[in-house]
Amino acid sequence: MTRPHIHTIHHHHFGWDNSLTPTHRAAPGDTLEFTIQDASGGQLNEHSTSADVPNFDFSLTNPVNGPVYIEGAEPGDVLSVEMLDFQESAWGWTGILPGFGLLAGDFPDPWLHISRYDRTSVSFTPEITLPTRPFTGTIGVAPAEPGPHSVVPPRRVGGNLDIRDLTRGSKLYLPVEVAGALFSVGDTHACQGDGEVCGTAVETAMNVQLKFGLLKGANFSAPRFEVPGGSMAGVDSRGYYATTGLGPDLYAASQDAIRAMIDHLGREYGLGPELAYALCSVAVDLKISEIVDAPNWLVSAYLPRGIFK
Repeated sequence: MTRPHIHTIHHHHFGWDNSLTPTHRAAPGDTLEFTIQDASGGQLNEHSTSADVPNFDFSLTNPVNGPVYIEGAEPGDVLSVEMLDFQESAWGWTGILPGFGLLAGDFPDPWLHISRYDRTSVSFTPEITLPTRPFTGTIGVAPAEPGPHSVVPPRRVGGNLDIRDLTRGSKLYLPVEVAGALFSVGDTHACQGDGEVCGTAVETAMNVQLKFGLLKGANFSAPRFEVPGGSMAGVDSRGYYATTGLGPDLYAASQDAIRAMIDHLGREYGLGPELAYALCSVAVDLKISEIVDAPNWLVSAYLPRGIFK
């Protein structure tokens, strides 16, 4: 089936800033295509190794395409963004970046892993295969506060959300704070576990087609999203193994749950600590299992057994 002609946006920028000049204008109902670089901004390639990680220029990481001016969008409105399709590339990377990630203190050294993938599956190692589940990790509109602002944290207007369920058929709703919304998108992933615990997923370049809509005067306080039926099915044919962390601090409990999972992956599957940590980032889902029985909250980490041969 031939896709209708749509405008393709190649231009990218770094961070959020409502003073940036829009590269394109679109009306509600329009579809646009974005040619997105990987989160390294092209600094890594399929032959890169751990030795290349210390050479990162972090000012060039996580580029986002745009901004796009949405006709009629005003503060108090909500921009809807429908994820129509993704054209994946053939490889992606997962890295441990010093000082970054849930267990940054446990993993101080740079490390890099290259995966191969197609539209259906990711070959993480010869023994580990994950389902391809493409999505944009960073997606949002410009904040009202003058910039520039870092692209790293999530914000009320979107940003580095890393919601893995924003794949084909899903729809994201973003609060608008400036005229025209000034939409940008980047940071495409081939797959990720809920939490992206080492700080990276399977980072990769993609082309993405998005359709825009506008809810006038909706005044959402934060992003919301819709997920189509059947899209959340995981690799559950052989069930899950879960570890837990508990205590009065959800962040510390999450760390303990992942440390326990790294231990399990080493004992059960013989994975080294770095590879186990990276696998947690791309395949293990963190869930809040309990947050009402004070003084301790409980976090669970779910590992799908079906990814192993």
